[in-house]
Amino acid sequence: MTQLHDQVVEVINPAGRSSVVLVCEHASAFIPAEFDHLGLPEADRQSHVVWDPGALAVATRMSQRFDAQLVAGTVSRLVYDCNRPPDAPDAMPAQSEQITVPGNAGLSQADRDARVAKYYMPFRDVLTARIAQAESPVIVTIHSFTPVYHGQSRTVEIGILHDSDARLADAMLDCAKQHTSMNVERNQPYGPADGVTYTLKEHGMSGGHLNVMLEIRNDLIATHAAQRAMADILVDWVADAFARTGKKGDVACTA
Repeated sequence: MTQLHDQVVEVINPAGRSSVVLVCEHASAFIPAEFDHLGLPEADRQSHVVWDPGALAVATRMSQRFDAQLVAGTVSRLVYDCNRPPDAPDAMPAQSEQITVPGNAGLSQADRDARVAKYYMPFRDVLTARIAQAESPVIVTIHSFTPVYHGQSRTVEIGILHDSDARLADAMLDCAKQHTSMNVERNQPYGPADGVTYTLKEHGMSGGHLNVMLEIRNDLIATHAAQRAMADILVDWVADAFARTGKKGDVACTA
């Protein structure tokens, strides 16, 4: 896929016919030139605080398998985190884990409002429109997380996240127990208290749609082969879980 850096959101497989609508808010490490790299050195600009490594590749493969639309952000989450509301401090964080982000320090309200208008609103509007086009939409967001956080190793390999609507997450967790030896956990390594379920609430729960957020430890999707294999596992779990809910809609997957 070619990044379209004159746009802040990209729809992959826009003619997809599945009920599944895939979302990858942190798909890109791209920082527009106007921000002068946000003052970050090269090493930090390639780190997981800037984007979710491997997430877009997994989501793209899932899009192919489901024949599903995929809405992806094309700008770094440090410019604007599309999985946060405009008034959240970490929508444009001045500190992310142990990395200071000079270009986000001391932002005025006008600065913040400008970023919301340019980088968040188009993403929100495109996602809203794509969900409206789908029949009985099922919202599935794809993320990755670092194996080491603040110096602590994480044993969880896949997180299945939800807010107060746990229908699809519950079914996926049941499926995972039956089909994998991987360490799959509920609302780990993050959960609703960490503010990570904004997309689910804004675009899934608000319309009563089935929804789930999938977090994958990024060392498990570091290669093309691993990304493809992980996507195929998750596709099977989502399809199985959807069938268990007894809801109508087309989430059939291809080989």
